[in-house]
Amino acid sequence: MPSKLLIAAADAAFGARKASTFGIEATPSVDGRAVLARVRKQRDRFVAETLKSIEKLPAGICVKQRARFSDATTLALEDGRKVSAKAIVIATGSRPSVPKEFEKLGDIVLTNETIFELRPLPRSIAVVGAGPLGLELAQAMARLGVETVMFDQGDRIAALRDAEVARSLRMVLGKEFPIHLGVKLEVEKNGDGARLSWSGASSGTASFERVLVAAGRPPTLDDLNLAAAGLETSDKGIPKFDPSTLQCGDAPIFLAGDADAQRPVLHEASSEGAIAGQNAASFPKVRKAKRAVPLSIMFTDPPLAVVGATPSDAMVVGSASYDDQGRARVRRETKGWSGFMPARTLA
Repeated sequence: MPSKLLIAAADAAFGARKASTFGIEATPSVDGRAVLARVRKQRDRFVAETLKSIEKLPAGICVKQRARFSDATTLALEDGRKVSAKAIVIATGSRPSVPKEFEKLGDIVLTNETIFELRPLPRSIAVVGAGPLGLELAQAMARLGVETVMFDQGDRIAALRDAEVARSLRMVLGKEFPIHLGVKLEVEKNGDGARLSWSGASSGTASFERVLVAAGRPPTLDDLNLAAAGLETSDKGIPKFDPSTLQCGDAPIFLAGDADAQRPVLHEASSEGAIAGQNAASFPKVRKAKRAVPLSIMFTDPPLAVVGATPSDAMVVGSASYDDQGRARVRRETKGWSGFMPARTLA
């Protein structure tokens, strides 16, 4: 939610800049402190509303403690108590990942959780990670007047499988801030900022006031003592589970939301909460749920939507450009590309 609030402010500034195209003169003056203060205020209001629903639970139902598994049906709390249950749902969410080489930069490094605590906007920022969240925040920063440069060791923006859509998106966003893909980074402190050197598909050195690391959000599972629950896990430490029931093996344990690292988007987390909760409540009776068609949206301009299966060599793929689309020309938004697959595959 905070990122969407920042994007809204950035879009307002960008809209004022392009107003002259329609015969309207407007020059934005960005007050970074005011922008970020509003983001924090609205974020805190949303959080407070959510907490109110938890406070309505009957006394003794909500237990606020750190917990670890003692066995498959028992949790050990940090105050020494133990809680046993017929079934348990793991919905611990995810956390920002900061690679070790960036830890030496200290508070120069920002994540999607700490960037909103800034008071003035930085003069310059390096964004590491060309995934959806990194791209959203990079474009917002650039539109708010921050000198922004993006880096990623991968060679495809937003991890897109469709080459034409990826090429078009990179071209459009690259007009607002430089994007260096396929590069390896070396970082070091440089006074009150950081110096980044990159090599690979491109090379160079530049200094930045801040570095935003958007290198993924792994599930928060490390401190749960999953071994005590007897769960089989992947090489990344995530319990193996059935996507249609969210049950971990045949254990009375279920995963939901970002904790399973399957579909890390808000509407999917909500759906998984319902599936896992219902199956945990009715355990040992477990029902398979029909999952929704995969859908993810990135709130850049132009926005990116990915619906359904990713393309493969066995699929027929069509495409269309927005360069000469009528409504796009009216709104001065002749940028973007659609890739789509008919509901059939090559014989």
